[in-house]
Order: sequence, then C-alpha cells, then structure tokens
Amino acid sequence: MLLKEGQFRNPSGCAVTGVIDRSGKGMSGEGMIRAISVMRDRSNGLGGGFAGYGIYPHYKDFYAFHLFYDEKTAQSDTETFLKRHFEIVYSSEIQTRKISAVKDEPLIFRYFLAPLPQKLANSHLDEREYVARCVNRINAEIVGAYVFSCGKDMGIFKGVGYPEDIGRFYRLEEYEGYAWTCHGRYPTNTPGWWGGAHPFGLLDFSVVHNGEISSYDANRRYIEMFGYKCTLQTDTEVITYIIDYLVRKMGLTLEEVAHVIAASFWSTIAEKDAESREQETLLRRMFPSLLVTGPFSIILGYTGGLMALGDRLKLRSMVCAEKGDKAYIASEESAIRMIEPDLDRVWTPAGGEPVIFELYKGGRG
Repeated sequence: MLLKEGQFRNPSGCAVTGVIDRSGKGMSGEGMIRAISVMRDRSNGLGGGFAGYGIYPHYKDFYAFHLFYDEKTAQSDTETFLKRHFEIVYSSEIQTRKISAVKDEPLIFRYFLAPLPQKLANSHLDEREYVARCVNRINAEIVGAYVFSCGKDMGIFKGVGYPEDIGRFYRLEEYEGYAWTCHGRYPTNTPGWWGGAHPFGLLDFSVVHNGEISSYDANRRYIEMFGYKCTLQTDTEVITYIIDYLVRKMGLTLEEVAHVIAASFWSTIAEKDAESREQETLLRRMFPSLLVTGPFSIILGYTGGLMALGDRLKLRSMVCAEKGDKAYIASEESAIRMIEPDLDRVWTPAGGEPVIFELYKGGRG
C-alpha cells in the first residue's frame, strides 16, 4: 500500500519555491533541489515534490500522465481504461534512483497520450474537459491508482521524503525546463503519503502551498458540484480545482482569480476607485464559496508562467526576486540566493497581491 502516515497534528511548516527563465531557456532541476534544501527545517520528511515546464519537448503535443499504483492490478485496470479513451503514444516506468531516505515507493509510470478522435467527438466535450474528466474518473473509481500529473510538456514529480531527496530520487538534474516549482511538506491536518505530496496538478496547472485552508469544506462542496472530485486527502487539492474552474471554465484572468480566492475585505474594497470597487464587488458576489480563508502562500505553475499569491492577511511568508531574464519566488530569500546570490530586485508582495511572471512574447510554452 502507499505510505499513509502523519495522522497527528504538527506545528505549521512547509516551504515553496519557484523559478522561471522568461526567455524560455531550459534550466536543470538541480537548481530547485539546491534551493529547497536551504529550507529543510520547514519540512519533516513527509512530502516533497517538483513541477517542471518545458521538460518534454519531444512529446510536447501529448498529455503526459504520471501515475502512482499501489499494485499491478491497479495498473492493469488503469491501462485498460486509458486504451479505451486515448492513443498511448509512449509509456514507461519513470526512471528513479535508489535513495536510502526514500522508502515504500509505489509503482510510478508515465504515459504520453492523445484522446481517441471518435471517443472525443462522441463525448461532446472540448479536449481539455475530456482529459480532466478521465483523470477524475481514474482517481475516484480505480482503487490504488492516482494520476498526479496530466499536462502537456510538463510533469510533476513527488513523494514521501524531504524534497531534496525526492529530487535526487527522480533524477531531476537530468531534466531541463523553462520553469520549476518545488515544495517541502510539513503536514498539519492531513496524511503524509505519496499522492498527498505537493505539487497538485490538473492539466497544465500545478499548485504548491504553504498554509492551512480553514474554508476547505465549503470550497470542496462548491467545486464538487462542477464535476471535480477531491480524493487525495489534503486541502491543497481544492485550490488547484478552483483555479482550473475559474480560468478554464469561467474565463477569468489570473488577476481576477486572485480577487476571488484572496478577496479583499469589504471595507478595503469600499476604499478603492470606482472601477476596482465594481469589479471586486462583482467577483465576491459571484463566487462567495470560493474565497479561500486561513493562512496560505501559493505558487501556481501553468504553461508559460508562474503566479505567486498569499492570503489577504499575509500570514505566510513569500519573497519575489528578479535577475535578468529569471524571476524567483520562495518562502525565504535565502533559498533564492542559494541559486542566485546577486539579484537585481527583491521584494515581498502585499497580502492578496498576485505577482505574475510569464515568458516573453515568442518564448516557449
């Protein structure tokens, strides 16, 4: 069985960090491994993970599914499901190396997939919705199978362990991407197990999170009305689905998403100019159940960019920085300076203020 432990409450921790080269140049995962290692005391060995963008250039037009399996029966059932709904262009076990600190790993496989044209046509869904529904079905219906990454030209790599050990386990120094995020976990209310490590992903969205979502039950009940299923035993999963729903289904911009999930207090909105007041009032009234309360700082990864966002009271730390074409986000400035000591600019975003870094026009993604 997949390791499920940490059934006790620990003091709050967690570390997040991210980097993007806005010119689109590839960077090894080695930098993220070194950056997150500086914040080891924010983790407790019950979860670590990475997301890389631009890492599969030879298969960039196909959905890259990363899966954990409890055992071979789950793998067989999942592959039968995949063959009914997708063309499997290539599949393999994800290459890892033995690390003494990483134990009880499940079976870990990847598949590069294209939806079967007739199945897609008969579904009357757009392609991304078709893929998202297939992922939800696998995670909710096939016992012992967990899709933990399913975007194009990106991949999530995670597990139980300290993040630097998880990075070595997955041999991330052998991958190159234009953007990376990383998380070191210190579970508080939810188990430490392979599927519950961060990042959480759906399609090309990935989220790493430091904090505690006190509004989880309200957020979950609302988002599950739209076909999402929260199955991975952690509050962070719901943030990923909220962002997917607001951006992909409702057409909101990332700035508007920030005004929903980290909405200003009504008293603050009342003091803003007329245009801002009208927009933020509308968003708060349209999506009241998607306000995320409690302390949090998140990094959102998506095709072509990263977004940093903290709660409106700024209860979790978040630092941003720039050096030339590269932009950085981390829980601590020390993590950024581990990989770039000489920075052009360093600042701390205000509570609820989204900071968005994207590829320059014409870059990869």
